Amino acid sequence: MRYLAVAATLSAPLWLGLAPAAGQQHAGHMMATDSIGAVWRMPPQPIPMPMMLPGLMGAVPGVTPYLPDPGHDPAMLPEAVFREVVEMADGDTLRLEAGFVRRTIGTRTFTMYGFNGQYPGPLIRVPQGAEIIVLFTNHIDLPTAVHWHGLRLENEFDGVPGVTQDPVAPGESFMYRVYFPDAGLYWYHPHHREDIQQDLGLYGNMLVDAPAADYYGPANGEDFLMLDDLLVDEGGLFPWGREAAIQTLMGRFGNQLLVNGEPRWEATVRRGEVRRLYLTNVANTRTFNLVLVGAEMKLVGADVSKFERESFVSNVVLAPAQRYIVDARFDEPGTYALLNPIQAIDHFNGRFYPQTDTLGIITVLDEPVAEDHGDAFSTLREHADVIEDIDRYRAEFDRPVDHEIELTARVGDLPSDIVAVMAIDTLYFPPVEWTDAMPMMNYLSTSENLTWIMRDTRTGKENGDIDWRFAEGDILKIRIHNQRRSFHPMQHPIHIHGQRFLILARDGVPSDNLAWKDTMVIPVGSTFDILLEASNSGRWMAHCHIAEHLEAGMSMLFTVDPG
Repeated sequence: MRYLAVAATLSAPLWLGLAPAAGQQHAGHMMATDSIGAVWRMPPQPIPMPMMLPGLMGAVPGVTPYLPDPGHDPAMLPEAVFREVVEMADGDTLRLEAGFVRRTIGTRTFTMYGFNGQYPGPLIRVPQGAEIIVLFTNHIDLPTAVHWHGLRLENEFDGVPGVTQDPVAPGESFMYRVYFPDAGLYWYHPHHREDIQQDLGLYGNMLVDAPAADYYGPANGEDFLMLDDLLVDEGGLFPWGREAAIQTLMGRFGNQLLVNGEPRWEATVRRGEVRRLYLTNVANTRTFNLVLVGAEMKLVGADVSKFERESFVSNVVLAPAQRYIVDARFDEPGTYALLNPIQAIDHFNGRFYPQTDTLGIITVLDEPVAEDHGDAFSTLREHADVIEDIDRYRAEFDRPVDHEIELTARVGDLPSDIVAVMAIDTLYFPPVEWTDAMPMMNYLSTSENLTWIMRDTRTGKENGDIDWRFAEGDILKIRIHNQRRSFHPMQHPIHIHGQRFLILARDGVPSDNLAWKDTMVIPVGSTFDILLEASNSGRWMAHCHIAEHLEAGMSMLFTVDPG
């Protein structure tokens, strides 16, 4: 993997002097209407704004601000504890509860959510082929459900309200039967207002162990890193929208980066250790660019499988919902930093600028590891099992495209100043939006005034009107294009439920090292060809995994009929 090239030139900030359109209305009122006193306020700014857009002073989203309400003194809530590893066998039962917790992040304390009072939620570890029962109970103040991301399980337990089940109301319960057919790294999270619930801490990992002890190369230890961010200001948690999602234009970027719910991950290892890093991006919107300064990294696996071949990489780009398995070796004593270096964009001053955040610190002791796996780490393994599995589908790689989707947006009643600015903004673009470069304009966009679209280019149908139907065992070639000229184009991490797919080509360039995936990030202007294996019957969803884009309509359904 390489750094994503950001090749675009910004024009001068021509729009700073735009006059307000006639008849423009504020998007809402600066009144606290939430039951616990949540109030809209100016969103945090990553860089100082030289001036406010004309006509937007005092404007707020046209929905009620929301903050989690436990119904009693938050100081009485239990303090969240760090996640536990729950090892389960076939047929075991897990009790899982979504509830209120008190979280201390840095020096500040917040009312948040947690699974079983933990952050992240329990790490569920199971053998490949196992099936477990999860007895879920909802103790938060919103309806919810649990989606088992990436698993090819029975459709009725996929956890998507309105598709596979009704939402679980506060105080109610639901039984999930969760099947784990594929080895690898997965995660679970809500699929109902996940823009709020996932952001407040409802997420956890699942690791499915293959029966073969040498499925992966040898390592001295494992680290599970769930990457996230949280939007806070001097008033505490920045509110969400109650009736509808806000920040739907660019998605909700947090200004506090988190690893496993903490501002910084710290680890201590011995000289020569090989650590296996299980990486999951659980952020609403943010794409991470991970660099481990001074250590070698080897890319081993992706969402649903290993890669055909291991490869050494300098960085790992991780979009929302994606997972990667990476081995890292620490040869010398000292301190190593896990960084997130990006190219941020300053729309007001017409420039890109570098920004680097430190996510973690690894201290390497000057004490040799007891079992040195250096030779094995230096060897790039070829995974014959993955190659043989994919070989069954190579004859389909050159088949004609069966379906085409384009990704775009439609504007509703956004303030006219924002629409005018966006018309100029689309003259230049970064392939990936790494940060919220225009937080005020993003703040005023909601799922009621902006629609993100998946469009079937052959039928013209959009989002929920798309009605693809396959038979179990079908192999489909699907082309997905992210429109360059849409309203503020953005990258889209597209997740397909209940199935697996291969990325055959990116912008016409064939992939030379394949892995089975369930989520792919499509940069602005790019076209991906994928091969979908329709192996799991039921009614399934495909959608953008930027939570606010999903809330703004960017999803479709497809049916796989039993064979």
